[in-house]
Amino acid sequence: MPRIAGQIDLSKNEAILDAALEVIAERGVTAPMEEIARRACVSKQTIYNHYGSKAELVQALCERRVHEITAPLERPEAVENPAEALAEFARILLRALLTPRYATMMRTAMAGAAEMPEVARAMYEAGPRASRRRLAEFLQLETRAGRLACPDALEAAEFFAGMVISSRQTAYLLGVGPELTEAEIDRVATEAAARFMRAYAA
Repeated sequence: MPRIAGQIDLSKNEAILDAALEVIAERGVTAPMEEIARRACVSKQTIYNHYGSKAELVQALCERRVHEITAPLERPEAVENPAEALAEFARILLRALLTPRYATMMRTAMAGAAEMPEVARAMYEAGPRASRRRLAEFLQLETRAGRLACPDALEAAEFFAGMVISSRQTAYLLGVGPELTEAEIDRVATEAAARFMRAYAA
């Protein structure tokens, strides 16, 4: 099928997103598009043709991360096994947030938020807010199926994410929180899912 205007192949798209993640983690949201293009081995115009603006590029970057985090909620077996789906969501969320690259990117993004508010908003809307909305949609499905009772699914999603992340993210961003081991991640995720299921039992 011929490509439409502005469309690029998947491998090139992934290269752009990987380069954007690397450059923004190093230099913040004010990083020049020229540097992203150089590392992706594409022209700056190619990036603009596909994304339109830096805000849209950051949005795509966050959407990719959210897709990875919410993947457990999309699996066919997730609806029948909400406790395990929530635990796996929590595991991936912790692994995604408590990493040196993520911490560096968030620090530089926050430092440049005042200078480029539209990019900061795109990062928030396509990142944390989108993941909570997707979790809320899952909780609504479970509520309609009678396995959970979440009268306000979005609020419940925020409660669950907050229980998982707690103060760990802040401590990690400040450089005073240790990385969790896989055993600790599993323990936190499993316990959070179990407590949530009890709190919102149908």
